[in-house]
Amino acid sequence: MKIARFSTGDELRYGIVDGLPTDEAAPSGESAGRLLVLKGDPLYTVPEATGEVVPLNEARLVSPVIPRSKVVGIGKNYAAHAAEMGGEAPADPIVFLKPNTAVIGPDMPIVLPDWSREVHYEAELAVVIKTVVKDASPRDAAAAVLGYTVANDVSARDCQRQDSTWTRAKAFDTSCPLGPWIEIPEPAGERPAFDPADAVVRARVDGRVVQEGNTADMIHSVPELIAYVSRIFTLLPGDVVLTGTPAGVGEIHAGQRVEVEVEGIGSFGNPVVRR
Repeated sequence: MKIARFSTGDELRYGIVDGLPTDEAAPSGESAGRLLVLKGDPLYTVPEATGEVVPLNEARLVSPVIPRSKVVGIGKNYAAHAAEMGGEAPADPIVFLKPNTAVIGPDMPIVLPDWSREVHYEAELAVVIKTVVKDASPRDAAAAVLGYTVANDVSARDCQRQDSTWTRAKAFDTSCPLGPWIEIPEPAGERPAFDPADAVVRARVDGRVVQEGNTADMIHSVPELIAYVSRIFTLLPGDVVLTGTPAGVGEIHAGQRVEVEVEGIGSFGNPVVRR
């Protein structure tokens, strides 16, 4: 089940994505899909339809969640990416934070900061947390997942190299595009259930594929990451955990459009501008 956060005016609402062709990863102006409007916030209530239906091509999708607390980033969780960054994969996950002010949704501009001259895309699988998680085992951590979405961990690479911490490189405004919706795994039916341990992750710049990997190559699995993070600090409902990026990261420039995709969830894009 895919749940989108959207607007048709000033009010933000949630809806189940229905009728989207299986080969359509991202909504478009010609999309035949529709949104079955929900009551309330699916983070806190069981999804219940109001009966209202909104054509997908008449809705403006926004970030599927605005974390109430934080976005947790994970560094070097793919060995090939660690190698391209000039190092080895660490034994334990590298953890960093992005504030919720970094989050934007589909089609919102990524604003390159004026203090950086080398900003990179990083396509990633992202996990949305539904319950309070503290000191969890991997098994308990898996039960705390609401669903999955797609992220672009936009990074000021020059600052990441030169600063003593990753805060400036990773936490600037617009550095965490999320979209296009949350995929909530269901028992296999007419279509296979989404498998976060075997999903293709991809990035495109101006329509050209520039990055592609598979979550099967992650060093630490989703449950392992959540369990590890929960031993450091408490995860709250609505928090988002990024899971690291595969090899193939690269620079983006003003005037380009960068798209990120996780097969089985969907894709979305953002224009790039400079402040």
